[in-house]
Amino acid sequence: MAYKVNQLAQLAGISVRTLHHYDEIGLLEPSGRSEAGYRLYSIAELERLQQILYYRELGFPLTAIRRVMSHPSFDRLEALAEQRRLLIEKRRRIDAMITGLDRALASAEKGINMDEKDMFEVFGDFDPTRYEEEVKERWGETDAYKESARRTAAYGKEDWARIKTQQDEINRDLVDLAAGGAAPDDERVQEVVERHWRSLNDNFYECPAEMYRGLGEMYVADPRFKATYDAMHPGLAEFFRDAIRLWAAGR
Repeated sequence: MAYKVNQLAQLAGISVRTLHHYDEIGLLEPSGRSEAGYRLYSIAELERLQQILYYRELGFPLTAIRRVMSHPSFDRLEALAEQRRLLIEKRRRIDAMITGLDRALASAEKGINMDEKDMFEVFGDFDPTRYEEEVKERWGETDAYKESARRTAAYGKEDWARIKTQQDEINRDLVDLAAGGAAPDDERVQEVVERHWRSLNDNFYECPAEMYRGLGEMYVADPRFKATYDAMHPGLAEFFRDAIRLWAAGR
């Protein structure tokens, strides 16, 4: 059965405009056209759209989805299995957040204070202020620091939890690729680097390519950063630095 664009939009719960956009950027092209010129989608396009929507739910940008799904090594079964794993992990984090919020609501309704440890248990060992004094001393006069301070001053626990989730996903994907033998110039690795760079831009400060390359160098030069990344996977600090160098060179 061939679906017209409005039929597919209704079936998938998205807009016709979204399908047109996916076609225009080469992400989801129809398999044919009707005599009247309408886009027609086969079961193969429905399966592709299903995976696109899973990736979107996981927070992947469209450019990254297109790169991943157009890669010669892309395997639908493997991708589905990986999407399932990522969604289960996302559900685990959301469930933990909901549990924490339920405790906070219950405490607030009873007019009692939560135990300090319980308040922040959901955030694990993530501490956004860990290096605040040192960062201020080293970069306090820079525009990047001032912009970061301006943005983060308004952040609450939900904002920091969202950022932590982004960072956890980036680190996990980077480890998986490095452990799987991918090279720093692998498109999948470069997509993770792109997400990391975009997270900095979206959450903290505008980060030009040269500044970002400098951060990559610091991940190896600073013993604490190096120890953090290498604890995730041996040699990950150098791997990440090399990937960032390549990304910055291509900007």
